[in-house]
Amino acid sequence: MVPEPKRLGALARLAPEPMKVVLNWGRRYSLWVFNFGLACCAIEFIAASMARHDFIRLGVIPFAPGPRQADLMVVSGTVTDKMAPAVKRLYEQMPEPKYVISFGACSNCGGPYWDSYSVTKGVDQIIPVDVYVPGCPPRPEALLQGILKLQEKIARESLGERYGSSGPSPAVLQSDLVRPPATGDAR
Repeated sequence: MVPEPKRLGALARLAPEPMKVVLNWGRRYSLWVFNFGLACCAIEFIAASMARHDFIRLGVIPFAPGPRQADLMVVSGTVTDKMAPAVKRLYEQMPEPKYVISFGACSNCGGPYWDSYSVTKGVDQIIPVDVYVPGCPPRPEALLQGILKLQEKIARESLGERYGSSGPSPAVLQSDLVRPPATGDAR
Protein backbone atom coordinates (compact mmCIF):
# COMPACT_ATOMS: atom_id res chain seq x y z
CA MET A 1 0.00 0.00 0.00
CA VAL A 2 1.43 3.37 -1.04
CA PRO A 3 1.09 6.08 1.64
CA GLU A 4 -0.79 9.18 0.62
CA PRO A 5 1.50 12.22 0.21
CA LYS A 6 1.36 14.90 2.91
CA ARG A 7 -0.71 17.92 2.04
CA LEU A 8 -1.16 21.45 3.36
CA GLY A 9 -3.03 21.00 6.64
CA ALA A 10 -6.57 22.37 6.44
CA LEU A 11 -6.21 23.05 2.71
CA ALA A 12 -5.33 19.42 1.94
CA ARG A 13 -8.43 18.84 -0.13
CA LEU A 14 -7.87 22.00 -2.22
CA ALA A 15 -4.10 22.30 -2.68
CA PRO A 16 -1.84 19.68 -4.27
CA GLU A 17 1.63 18.88 -2.89
CA PRO A 18 3.54 21.08 -5.41
CA MET A 19 1.69 24.08 -3.97
CA LYS A 20 3.96 23.81 -0.91
CA VAL A 21 6.93 24.63 -3.13
CA VAL A 22 5.20 27.70 -4.58
CA LEU A 23 4.06 29.00 -1.18
CA ASN A 24 7.49 28.48 0.38
CA TRP A 25 9.16 30.18 -2.60
CA GLY A 26 6.93 33.23 -2.11
CA ARG A 27 7.64 33.38 1.63
CA ARG A 28 11.34 32.80 1.08
CA TYR A 29 11.90 35.73 -1.27
CA SER A 30 9.55 38.33 0.19
CA LEU A 31 10.59 38.75 3.81
CA TRP A 32 9.56 42.09 5.29
CA VAL A 33 11.90 42.89 8.16
CA PHE A 34 10.93 44.43 11.47
CA ASN A 35 14.20 45.59 12.99
CA PHE A 36 14.29 45.62 16.77
CA GLY A 37 17.62 47.38 17.20
CA LEU A 38 18.63 47.77 20.83
CA ALA A 39 22.37 48.49 20.74
CA CYS A 40 25.46 48.59 18.52
CA CYS A 41 24.41 45.53 16.47
CA ALA A 42 21.62 47.66 15.01
CA ILE A 43 24.28 49.76 13.24
CA GLU A 44 25.57 46.59 11.57
CA PHE A 45 22.00 45.70 10.55
CA ILE A 46 21.63 49.13 8.95
CA ALA A 47 24.97 48.63 7.15
CA ALA A 48 23.68 45.32 5.75
CA SER A 49 20.68 47.12 4.26
CA MET A 50 22.80 49.77 2.52
CA ALA A 51 24.13 49.65 -1.03
CA ARG A 52 27.42 47.89 -0.27
CA HIS A 53 25.80 44.73 1.11
CA ASP A 54 22.25 45.25 -0.20
CA PHE A 55 20.18 42.43 1.23
CA ILE A 56 17.25 43.55 -0.94
CA ARG A 57 18.83 41.43 -3.70
CA LEU A 58 18.05 38.39 -1.52
CA GLY A 59 14.35 39.26 -1.44
CA VAL A 60 14.49 40.90 1.98
CA ILE A 61 12.67 44.21 2.30
CA PRO A 62 14.09 46.26 5.18
CA PHE A 63 12.11 48.38 7.59
CA ALA A 64 8.52 47.20 7.51
CA PRO A 65 6.14 49.97 8.62
CA GLY A 66 5.22 48.02 11.73
CA PRO A 67 4.99 44.53 13.20
CA ARG A 68 1.65 43.80 11.51
CA GLN A 69 3.29 44.05 8.07
CA ALA A 70 6.46 42.10 8.96
CA ASP A 71 7.44 38.47 8.43
CA LEU A 72 10.88 38.59 10.01
CA MET A 73 11.98 40.19 13.27
CA VAL A 74 15.71 40.85 13.62
CA VAL A 75 16.56 41.37 17.29
CA SER A 76 19.94 43.07 17.47
CA GLY A 77 21.50 44.19 20.71
CA THR A 78 21.18 43.70 24.44
CA VAL A 79 17.69 42.67 25.53
CA THR A 80 17.12 43.92 29.07
CA ASP A 81 14.47 42.59 31.41
CA LYS A 82 12.68 45.92 31.09
CA MET A 83 12.61 45.69 27.28
CA ALA A 84 11.66 41.97 27.12
CA PRO A 85 7.86 42.53 27.41
CA ALA A 86 7.96 44.99 24.50
CA VAL A 87 9.88 42.49 22.34
CA LYS A 88 7.34 39.79 23.16
CA ARG A 89 4.36 42.10 22.52
CA LEU A 90 5.67 43.17 19.12
CA TYR A 91 6.44 39.55 18.19
CA GLU A 92 2.88 38.56 19.06
CA GLN A 93 1.54 41.35 16.79
CA MET A 94 3.31 39.86 13.75
CA PRO A 95 1.11 37.73 11.45
CA GLU A 96 1.85 34.05 10.86
CA PRO A 97 4.15 32.70 9.53
CA LYS A 98 6.74 34.75 11.38
CA TYR A 99 10.46 34.26 11.79
CA VAL A 100 13.13 35.62 14.16
CA ILE A 101 16.85 36.16 13.70
CA SER A 102 18.87 36.79 16.84
CA PHE A 103 21.67 39.06 15.64
CA GLY A 104 24.75 39.40 17.82
CA ALA A 105 26.12 37.96 21.04
CA CYS A 106 23.98 40.21 23.24
CA SER A 107 20.69 39.02 21.80
CA ASN A 108 21.94 35.41 21.57
CA CYS A 109 23.04 34.98 25.19
CA GLY A 110 23.51 38.34 26.89
CA GLY A 111 26.98 38.94 25.42
CA PRO A 112 29.53 40.67 27.62
CA TYR A 113 26.69 41.73 29.92
CA TRP A 114 25.42 38.18 30.61
CA ASP A 115 26.10 38.43 34.36
CA SER A 116 24.18 41.67 34.85
CA TYR A 117 21.06 41.58 37.00
CA SER A 118 18.99 43.35 34.33
CA VAL A 119 20.01 41.51 31.13
CA THR A 120 17.87 38.76 29.62
CA LYS A 121 20.05 35.74 28.93
CA GLY A 122 19.12 35.61 25.27
CA VAL A 123 16.05 36.62 23.31
CA ASP A 124 15.12 32.93 23.03
CA GLN A 125 14.01 33.15 26.66
CA ILE A 126 10.99 35.19 25.51
CA ILE A 127 10.32 34.37 21.84
CA PRO A 128 11.26 31.44 19.58
CA VAL A 129 14.36 32.07 17.45
CA ASP A 130 14.89 30.53 14.01
CA VAL A 131 18.49 31.61 13.25
CA TYR A 132 21.30 32.79 15.53
CA VAL A 133 24.00 35.08 14.09
CA PRO A 134 27.08 35.17 16.35
CA GLY A 135 29.55 38.00 16.79
CA CYS A 136 30.20 41.11 18.84
CA PRO A 137 29.33 43.03 16.77
CA PRO A 138 28.60 40.68 13.89
CA ARG A 139 29.59 41.82 10.43
CA PRO A 140 26.92 42.64 7.84
CA GLU A 141 28.09 39.58 5.89
CA ALA A 142 27.13 37.44 8.89
CA LEU A 143 23.58 38.80 8.71
CA LEU A 144 23.46 37.97 5.00
CA GLN A 145 24.55 34.42 5.83
CA GLY A 146 21.87 34.22 8.54
CA ILE A 147 19.23 35.36 6.05
CA LEU A 148 20.36 32.69 3.59
CA LYS A 149 20.10 30.05 6.35
CA LEU A 150 16.60 31.26 7.18
CA GLN A 151 15.60 31.12 3.51
CA GLU A 152 16.87 27.52 3.32
CA LYS A 153 14.79 26.69 6.39
CA ILE A 154 11.68 28.32 4.87
CA ALA A 155 12.19 26.40 1.60
CA ARG A 156 12.02 23.03 3.37
CA GLU A 157 9.33 23.81 5.92
CA SER A 158 5.84 22.43 5.90
CA LEU A 159 3.16 24.62 7.40
CA GLY A 160 1.34 21.51 8.57
CA GLU A 161 4.38 20.50 10.62
CA ARG A 162 5.01 24.03 11.84
CA TYR A 163 1.48 24.71 13.06
CA GLY A 164 0.12 21.20 13.51
CA SER A 165 -2.24 19.37 11.21
CA SER A 166 -5.32 20.58 13.03
CA GLY A 167 -6.14 24.01 14.34
CA PRO A 168 -7.28 24.82 17.85
CA SER A 169 -10.52 23.28 18.97
CA PRO A 170 -13.66 25.45 19.08
CA ALA A 171 -13.76 25.03 22.87
CA VAL A 172 -10.31 26.63 23.18
CA LEU A 173 -11.29 29.51 20.89
CA GLN A 174 -14.46 30.20 22.90
CA SER A 175 -12.93 29.76 26.36
CA ASP A 176 -12.44 33.50 27.04
CA LEU A 177 -15.67 34.67 25.44
CA VAL A 178 -18.55 35.96 27.52
CA ARG A 179 -21.48 33.61 27.27
CA PRO A 180 -24.88 35.07 26.35
CA PRO A 181 -27.64 34.66 28.95
CA ALA A 182 -29.63 31.51 28.65
CA THR A 183 -32.77 31.97 26.60
CA GLY A 184 -35.75 30.29 27.98
CA ASP A 185 -39.33 31.03 28.80
CA ALA A 186 -39.35 32.26 32.38
CA ARG A 187 -43.09 32.65 32.62
